[in-house]
Amino acid sequence: MYRIKVFNNISETGLKLLPENKYEVSSDVSDPHGILLRSYSLHDMDVPSSLLAVARAGAGVNNIPVDKYTEKGIVVFNTPGANANAVKELVLAGILLSSRKIIEGIQWVNSLKGSDVDVAAMVEKGKSQFAGPEIKGKKIGVIGLGAIGVMVANDAHAIGMEVVGYDPFISVSSAWKLSRGIHRAETLDDLLADSDYISIHIPLTDSTRGMVNKETIAKMKKGVRLLNFSRGQLVNDDDLLEALANGHISKYVTDFPNEKLIGVENIIAIPHLGASTPESEENCAYMAVSELRNYLEYGNITNSVNYPECELSPAADSIQRITLAHKNVPNMVGQITSCLAAEHINISNMINKSKGGYAYTIIDIETEIKEETLQHLTCIPGIIKVRTIKFDS
Repeated sequence: MYRIKVFNNISETGLKLLPENKYEVSSDVSDPHGILLRSYSLHDMDVPSSLLAVARAGAGVNNIPVDKYTEKGIVVFNTPGANANAVKELVLAGILLSSRKIIEGIQWVNSLKGSDVDVAAMVEKGKSQFAGPEIKGKKIGVIGLGAIGVMVANDAHAIGMEVVGYDPFISVSSAWKLSRGIHRAETLDDLLADSDYISIHIPLTDSTRGMVNKETIAKMKKGVRLLNFSRGQLVNDDDLLEALANGHISKYVTDFPNEKLIGVENIIAIPHLGASTPESEENCAYMAVSELRNYLEYGNITNSVNYPECELSPAADSIQRITLAHKNVPNMVGQITSCLAAEHINISNMINKSKGGYAYTIIDIETEIKEETLQHLTCIPGIIKVRTIKFDS
């Protein structure tokens, strides 16, 4: 029986994937094997010795002490792409809101209530102050072509915009999904210089923090409209405010408001609504639970932020699986297989994958392994965690 501790409200669409005869699922579970959460912070929580994996129903994992968990062999999963459509739709809305002064116009109309004027006549007279450009034929630069960036690029192209994308690390999967009509920027500077709209879709790292600053803004076309639905810290707020004041940036739309940005003219601050759809919450929950269950029951890893993708279908003649989280060092696999060979254990199938300084190995065997052999495996220098999974007969 696997014990799953749940933080936050996880959609029942996902939780239904955990059969009651195999899983105890509750917010009150002690000594959990797995944790399911959304935004709850685990940084101050003591790490249970029983914990094998954490699945975050969402993309960001800032609320999880990933480095600490990695050292303990705890696999951390996220759900990239599960909320991509929801964010994309909000970005498209942001493009329109940044152009047509829709919000300002609505606020002005609402102010007319009770003013004892002919509203229809006043609207016809005053509407010109809210004029804004159409987006058809305008150029939008999309920085970052992951799950969300690709969708934004494709849909912006579909509604008549000229789209240029920049991503030096684009995956093969993302490249296949891009429309033929998307142009590739040779450099980030090229994208900044030519775009009427710029939409940011990159992760927050030490190298990307504050990437929109006085220097990069100076390279942008005057009057550019900037959209940030990735992370607030990608933009230097002080440099942004200066650029808005002098007109270099005409509009800033963000899903990450803070004290400096609220109430500032030409800033549209949305209260982090990117993934706030019932469909997105269900998709994230379904994916997170599927990843967690696949790991607990089969030792397979998909969409982990700290360990490599590693999946192996059980061999037909195997009765048990051994999984090993370990450091990515030379001769590790040789030491593991030698240890098993010394005990006359035949390997039916195996796979080894690495990610940075860490690696993961799955081995299917035809006999049940002895506790003494497991101890020998655990004592190999660089081994972090050893698990055994017995297949149902």
